[in-house]
Amino acid sequence: MEILRAENLCKIYGQGENRVVALDNVSLTVKQGEFVAIIGASGSGKSTLLHILGGVDTPTSGKVFVDGRDIYRQSDEQLAIFRRREVGLIYQFYNLIPVMNVVENITMPVLLDSRQVNRERLDRLLELLELKGREKHLPNQLSGGQQQRVSIGRALINAPAIVLADEPTGNLDSKNSQQIVDLLRLSNKNYNQTLIVITHDENIALQADRIIGLQDGRIVRDEVIRK
Repeated sequence: MEILRAENLCKIYGQGENRVVALDNVSLTVKQGEFVAIIGASGSGKSTLLHILGGVDTPTSGKVFVDGRDIYRQSDEQLAIFRRREVGLIYQFYNLIPVMNVVENITMPVLLDSRQVNRERLDRLLELLELKGREKHLPNQLSGGQQQRVSIGRALINAPAIVLADEPTGNLDSKNSQQIVDLLRLSNKNYNQTLIVITHDENIALQADRIIGLQDGRIVRDEVIRK
């Protein structure tokens, strides 16, 4: 079943001599529960595409549908709620709040939404992410791999339909990188979450169900790896 569809996405920055076409008429569909890797050289439009799919950045033209809903026809308030509840974002640079502990960082999206934390889900996540016993630790008391696990927990705490990860292993060694990919894959399978990952690592890309390649803002490759 289709969960996400992008139609003729264009994103242009600047004007005149400074005009940059980051996305050039990109269209794609993604099924529910699919694990998609997006690859391409720096400047190919990968992060721009990811941010537009997640409602973080607006396209110059084109549409994005999530579960049949045109997300950019929503009000700013509705779009903010969509980002908090329907999309989990994971970045290369963890983006943790340094004065907040592990649990506070993970549950921040729920609290920003003025909702009650699902304690059972939080406990399951702490177990899955191997963060039990570190609930009160601040980010500077954690390793890089542990900090990325916290950022994954933050992305998953609202049980989003779609998880978007922008180079989630870019700052980690090979062992921690594989552990992070295994965690994302496990969540993808256990909760039937759609997972879209930007990566420069071919080994990570080959673990996906499908690889999409971008070049100069256009899709130049769309290959199913496994069904």
